[in-house]
Amino acid sequence: MGEACKQACCGGRGAAERVDVEESAKLYEDVPLMALNHISRLCKSVDDSVRFYVKALGFVLIHRPPALDFSGAWLFNYGVGIHLVQRDDARRAPDVNPAGKLDPMDNHISFQCEDMGVMEKRLKDMKIKYMKRTINEEEGSPIDQLFFKDPDGFMIEICNCENLELVPAGALGRLRLPRDRHNPPVRMEFSDDDDDE
Repeated sequence: MGEACKQACCGGRGAAERVDVEESAKLYEDVPLMALNHISRLCKSVDDSVRFYVKALGFVLIHRPPALDFSGAWLFNYGVGIHLVQRDDARRAPDVNPAGKLDPMDNHISFQCEDMGVMEKRLKDMKIKYMKRTINEEEGSPIDQLFFKDPDGFMIEICNCENLELVPAGALGRLRLPRDRHNPPVRMEFSDDDDDE
């Protein structure tokens, strides 16, 4: 399985032709997943992180279930949630390096963007250090990318990856595309009770 996945996912040009489609189909089983629900991040300061994700990326602060009796915040937009948890001495985030250089090969989350120019201007206006690059130009489907870090050093990518056609390496019938029902219910109206919270 490892070699088939390596060839299909990392083999570069022509990898799909090297993978036996029947063999590839055996790698997949029906799994009732619909979409990414949320990511969770430990934070030095939940307040600083809330401000960053709201102002830089347009996320919306939402109410957390009262049963969660630890310090944190939930944000939501674009069909995905970000759950922020206050870090303490017992909970550290060893996979980040706030002062380190921006390396696209590091762990990161990526958001699809409709207007890369607007996003780059926002980063400049907020004086957020970022790295910009374009890949896949020689293939005729250039992908623009912006890489930067949140206040805790977690790397974020903004891209226009819709320019890249996804070509499944076998098991085409198992590819599930998100539907409207993958989003959690959202209350659209605002009530006076919300002012008190």
